[in-house]
Amino acid sequence: MELEQLILHVEALVFSSQQPLTQVELIELMSNVTEVPIPGERIALAIETVKEKYDTPHYPFQLTETGGGYQFLTKAAYHQTIMQLNGDKYIKKLSSAAMETLSIIAYKQPVTKSEIEFIRGVSADYSIQKLLEKELIVIAGRNEEAIGKPLIYATSKHFMDYLGINAPDQLPKLKEVASMEIVFPTDAAEAAPEAVQQMAVGDDGMLKTIE
Repeated sequence: MELEQLILHVEALVFSSQQPLTQVELIELMSNVTEVPIPGERIALAIETVKEKYDTPHYPFQLTETGGGYQFLTKAAYHQTIMQLNGDKYIKKLSSAAMETLSIIAYKQPVTKSEIEFIRGVSADYSIQKLLEKELIVIAGRNEEAIGKPLIYATSKHFMDYLGINAPDQLPKLKEVASMEIVFPTDAAEAAPEAVQQMAVGDDGMLKTIE
């Protein structure tokens, strides 16, 4: 298959997939189409070509490496515009407690509930349960060295997809975080107005919520 055609096929696959596609998956899918093995470097070149195409200002979305693969995502400049599609009643913001808990897990992972509670100074049971329900965090195992072998928590692939990163070490450094607001879609039946919560770095270097 000529490179020009390969690029179009790769673009179509990524566009049609609901989940990020890895380079390995693209190689397999395209090899099924051509019935001959496609070299990885040709797929890599096709991906880079598609990425360069959509990085131009002519398109409102771009090819992004996220969640271990590649996916088309809307550029940040258009986020507020497309949020109107679902309407405010479908949007539910994370509570202050959930935001603080998520922040601790993101930057301290893997971390136990007792460690989270030590940092926050209050119980984290409810916040952890809500974050698990929203699939923003996962149970990553147990701390085999601690008494009682407590569960340990880490951020999920869904959380990384939302932020457009591939690994926790790609999170912004705390000193680089000025403010952040995270809003996730929810079912209309669960939606309820809440005050906007933001995150900022305090004088003590800890990530906190602000009104």
